[in-house]
Amino acid sequence: MTQTPARAAYAETADASRGRRFPEGASRTRPAFARDRDRIIHCTAFRRLKEKTQVFVAHEGDHYRTRLTHSLEVAQIARSLAHALGLDTDLAETVALAHDLGHPPFGHAGEDELQAQMAGFGGFDHNVQTFRVVTKLERRYPAFDGLNLTWETLEGVIKHNGPVAHRLDEPAWKAIAEYGVAGGWDLRLDTFASLEAQCAAIADDIAYNNHDVDDGVQAGLFTLDDLAEVPLIGPILRQVRADWPGLDERMVRIEAVRRMIGVMVDDVLTETERRIAADRIGSVEDVRTARRTLVQFSDAMMADLAVLRRFLFERMYRHYRVNRTRSQARRILGEMFRLFIAEPEVMPPEWQARAVGDEAKTARAVCDYIAGMTDRFAIEEHRKLFTLDLALDL
Repeated sequence: MTQTPARAAYAETADASRGRRFPEGASRTRPAFARDRDRIIHCTAFRRLKEKTQVFVAHEGDHYRTRLTHSLEVAQIARSLAHALGLDTDLAETVALAHDLGHPPFGHAGEDELQAQMAGFGGFDHNVQTFRVVTKLERRYPAFDGLNLTWETLEGVIKHNGPVAHRLDEPAWKAIAEYGVAGGWDLRLDTFASLEAQCAAIADDIAYNNHDVDDGVQAGLFTLDDLAEVPLIGPILRQVRADWPGLDERMVRIEAVRRMIGVMVDDVLTETERRIAADRIGSVEDVRTARRTLVQFSDAMMADLAVLRRFLFERMYRHYRVNRTRSQARRILGEMFRLFIAEPEVMPPEWQARAVGDEAKTARAVCDYIAGMTDRFAIEEHRKLFTLDLALDL
């Protein structure tokens, strides 16, 4: 029987939360971090993730990952890691579910295009956009904009990959600096985030490395045989075939990916426990002032993952079929961005209202509108704007 680990001294505690920017009474049914999780699940930006690209555009196939299914997989892995380490599982899951809310349509191609279009208007960064979504752009409550999440969740959203104080001079990060000053809320941007947020960050790496292998094979971009000499996945494939002679390729793929997730999770737990002991971490403050990330892969695993990532980059992320989609996606978003800047009156009324002011304010409103689109909506909106016969059918 699996025993529940004792709660660690360095775990975050909902009852000890630093609270919310706009004070609210406690929930009768949920701890503070679980309430944050529920607000994320119910928000519009989270629902839109179901038709936002992970690698493949959402309409290319029902079985490929989208931002939504990716976020759910990340949340599951983050929660499992947090449980094993004696951390707050609600907080780890919450940060994981929120981490991609700011991604625009068409994955990294969409982000690259918005970065290019916003170069003269304050820039674009999907992590900052996630922060803006949960603190400003979501409008679901009469008393405040955003979701009014706890300090710990917001800290995890913006710092899950480590301290960010060194980025505040970047134009896109102005919103983060302004939030702390205007709200009197110091997110301690020069320190590490909680171990729960670090679990969410590494769960993101575990999830995408595994499901990109799965999706890449399903899409026919490479085969299991092509992976035979790739560290980590190659030995696992050989072991699956030895354990299950005659197993069909589909099941070999699924079993290998399942095992690889387990191997990576075990490696993270071992390395994290080693670092916590070596660095004498005994409190949440020790976590924030640590000299390094604590939830991490071992050096050997990092080396193997570097080879796997190079393989995926060459054979999947820059495959000509994926490149064609990236090219189309960038053209769609670029053409819409330039049209909306020139003619903001063709945007819906609520976005027209936000585009009033100087060119930078108009550009930010256009960027926010486009960043919130799903793949399917962006494609249809582009058709309506640039194809006359569809434009007449309002």
